Amino acid sequence: MTDVLSHANKRMILVIILITSFFNAFMGSAINIALPQIGKEFTMSAVNLSWVEMAYLLASAMFLIPFGKIADIIGRKKIFLIGNGIYLFATCLCTVIPHQTETAAIFFISIRFLQGIGAAMIFCTAMAIIVSVFPPHERGKMIGLNVSSIYLGLTVAPALGGFLTQTLGWRSLFYINIIASVICLGIFVSFIRNEWKDAEHETFDAKGSLLFMISIFCMMLGFARLPEIYAIILVVLGIALFVGFILFELKLEFPILPIRLFVMNRIFLLSNLTALINYAATFAITFILSLYLQYVKGLSPRDAGLILIFQPVMMVLVASFSGKLSDKYEPRLLSTLGMIIIVIGLTMLIALGQSTSTEYIIISLLTVGIGFGFFSSPNTNAIMSSVSKNQLGLASAMTGTMRILGQMSSMAIASMVIHVMIGKQRISTENIGMFVASTKIIFSVFTVLCIVGIVASLSRGKQHS
Repeated sequence: MTDVLSHANKRMILVIILITSFFNAFMGSAINIALPQIGKEFTMSAVNLSWVEMAYLLASAMFLIPFGKIADIIGRKKIFLIGNGIYLFATCLCTVIPHQTETAAIFFISIRFLQGIGAAMIFCTAMAIIVSVFPPHERGKMIGLNVSSIYLGLTVAPALGGFLTQTLGWRSLFYINIIASVICLGIFVSFIRNEWKDAEHETFDAKGSLLFMISIFCMMLGFARLPEIYAIILVVLGIALFVGFILFELKLEFPILPIRLFVMNRIFLLSNLTALINYAATFAITFILSLYLQYVKGLSPRDAGLILIFQPVMMVLVASFSGKLSDKYEPRLLSTLGMIIIVIGLTMLIALGQSTSTEYIIISLLTVGIGFGFFSSPNTNAIMSSVSKNQLGLASAMTGTMRILGQMSSMAIASMVIHVMIGKQRISTENIGMFVASTKIIFSVFTVLCIVGIVASLSRGKQHS
């Protein structure tokens, strides 16, 4: 399909996907800033507030793989547009929810779940369309630009999201997304006529999809509530169902998730495993340090946000050119280098104490940001370049699934350690020492995970001949 697209159309597609990726990332991060205001308006408890983000992540994780396969069969452009339409519809609904009603909180969480379904359709096709449009020697560069747009959204979210929430209210975050979605949809429908469907001869595995979604639902819900007994039961049930899903898929001619691809494609298997480990070892850093800076160091939310912004800024700067480097040099070497740098940053964070200087924390965050920038784009390029054209939607969906599962695992590890160390108490002067001790344990676990990730990254083998 790349040969029938003009240079201008290729660039237009890239710009639309970059804008979409930016605003999806922006919304995912900025809404956390608005949670106190949302909770006050809808009289939501802390548990219900956690579901504002949890519902979105849960839906994304459940639907990424099924829609990735559907996109390969019926067309990636079609799923991308439908996903944007669903996302736009749900975003509009978020702006008209009546406040101070008994069902408002439940309605809002339900809409966030619907928004997550639309986001899953966007995530599973965006990267696949980029790979379909651009030739192999440009893929790394374009993937790097897409990853950078995501990190840029995460970077500006705390400052811009906080400003908009404070001056115009939390609904203003959704108004911005509505404007961006309408513009992108209009341009894409008006100018892009091409379609990409390289597996249209295959049939969709509905039974396997349902089994997959139920298993992911149980595992993610369980991980989010560890170490409660019912949560452990859910995790075990989810794992058992996932094993059953794997056995079921091995019998099918056109499975939703080709298990043999993982067995026969070492690069695809280990690149996805490395991504899962990396997100599990890094995602909760911001969460932990946000608590540390405000409770231990006594900083305001604004000042804490200004310190935490150093990591995503560095990720944006490095990811933009590391993807281009992966077109020339081995992605596994660049990704491994990134993991090694992350280990250095995490090791520095293990030493955090009540008297640690702000400069030390910033240097640690800059180190982690550099490492993640070197890791992410080359690793994504390795995944997308290791499969055939009819599996690009699946590969794109896998990168998103690994990201979300890693994020949930990271938060579960952090929450579980804090729960074990200080129980259900709020962080206060009485238990601040135990909280600092818990951060040392958490960052130690993350460091060990990253070391395992280094081994997995190096073991994937050469990709460039």
